[in-house]
Amino acid sequence: MNRINKVLKEKKDILSIYFTAGYPSIDDTTEIIKQLDHSNVDMIEIGLPFSDPLADGPTIQESSTTALKNGMNTFKLFEQLKNIRAITDIPIIIMGYFNPILQYGVDNFCEDCKKTGVDGLIIPDLPIDVYLKHYEEIFKKQNLLNMFLITPQTSNDRIRLIDKISNGFIYMVSSSSITGTVKSFGEDQKKYFKRINDLKLKSSLLIGFGISNHNNFKEAINHSQGAIIGSAFIKFITQNGIYKISNFINEIRGKII
Repeated sequence: MNRINKVLKEKKDILSIYFTAGYPSIDDTTEIIKQLDHSNVDMIEIGLPFSDPLADGPTIQESSTTALKNGMNTFKLFEQLKNIRAITDIPIIIMGYFNPILQYGVDNFCEDCKKTGVDGLIIPDLPIDVYLKHYEEIFKKQNLLNMFLITPQTSNDRIRLIDKISNGFIYMVSSSSITGTVKSFGEDQKKYFKRINDLKLKSSLLIGFGISNHNNFKEAINHSQGAIIGSAFIKFITQNGIYKISNFINEIRGKII
């Protein structure tokens, strides 16, 4: 069984942490994964930096810019991940835009994901019809799950289609804005969460965008199986370095040390 599905089957209140590969420093990727493993997060999302990250807020954009200046690229990421399964058994997802994957070669990219132990991909700008026509079989061949995003503007019909073709979780974007942090979810977001839950989808839901503290983590898991945190985590390691990550995770989970 794919590691992602194993976690979805066995756990509730899932905490998935996103960070940008090659940030703050080019060689921090492996150490961050090690620290996240020691902090007992449930999933890890590695951002593949891109020069034109349209869906990302300023924090992730800045981390991507720095990572690219540091020399991070797709080849370097796979080199860093080649022994990662000696460090952690936590599901690893690569999140990135389609252009770098296409330049690398989709077959080669998926094959290297399999070799290094990557479990799934999130590619926000890969259209569903293009994926189904050209790439679904490639993903399946390498046992890679492809997670799709939905937003408050996504129609119920499209959500049901995504649910039908999904074999992992659905990434439920909490708002229509770019990534960032909020103190709490508003009424419109809560209505959106209720609308999705009323559809009784077969797929697990993880909520992302805007989650930055214990309170809105709790809010998110009241409406889904888990939450994805990116910008707040990147801000934390920018300010505190990569060796106090457990403090951030404990704060999000509401643990008192």
